[in-house]
Amino acid sequence: MTPDRLSRFARHIVLPEVGGVGQMALAGAHVVVIGCGGIGSPAIQYLAAAGVGRLTLIDDDRVEASNLQRQTIFTEADIGQSKAQAAADWVQRFDPAIDVTAHQTRICAENAQALLKDATIILDGCDNFATRLAVSDAAVAAQIPLTTAAVGRFQGQVANFAGHLDQHACYRCFVGDAFDATDCDTCAADGVLGAFVGMVGTMAAQSAIRIILHAAGAPGPLADPQWGRLHLIDGLAPSLRTITIPADPACAAQPSSGA
Repeated sequence: MTPDRLSRFARHIVLPEVGGVGQMALAGAHVVVIGCGGIGSPAIQYLAAAGVGRLTLIDDDRVEASNLQRQTIFTEADIGQSKAQAAADWVQRFDPAIDVTAHQTRICAENAQALLKDATIILDGCDNFATRLAVSDAAVAAQIPLTTAAVGRFQGQVANFAGHLDQHACYRCFVGDAFDATDCDTCAADGVLGAFVGMVGTMAAQSAIRIILHAAGAPGPLADPQWGRLHLIDGLAPSLRTITIPADPACAAQPSSGA
């Protein structure tokens, strides 16, 4: 690392759980973020702040005034602009050393392979089950770990999945096959507290960092990816409880043999 990068990430490097090895792993990681909204905004900001070297941002939506209450990466000047591009512009201003690419499109089974190419990890914060299931299936097929995060009113969920590994669950093992885009509640209809969405998005960023540190062989509990452990966050109490999602032998996305 150059002296300016060492200075920038000094507070990470002095942590035994990260150190120089972990920081270099973050610099070499490629994170694909699905959705640049309420969850994606803080996740992108903290992944960039952590020194993740390459970010691919995917979102087909445009910034609206109502987004600003929780989507912290945007300003009034971004209204009407592509969310993916506006978020990428923020990353470039924040740290020009990060390689960032924006795709103004909706990821689906047909384009997932190309969009996820060379990813170290996928972080999915999108707003519908159809996309989440397509991303999960693509992650299993490409053998890429998946961080998934979701919010409904004051309830949040964050988990890391490694469905490509033997005996490990994928996201489809968790929700099954029945869901599609019409099953999702919306922030517009139900409301959402901006600070709580930020809390979930930040936790998702840390969960993704866990996977990167695990792959680098970093020591300590921070490098535990916690595969299949679903963290349920109650924003009203507040409280956190964790359940373990088992692999479903009948899951359509599960490989016939583990990697």
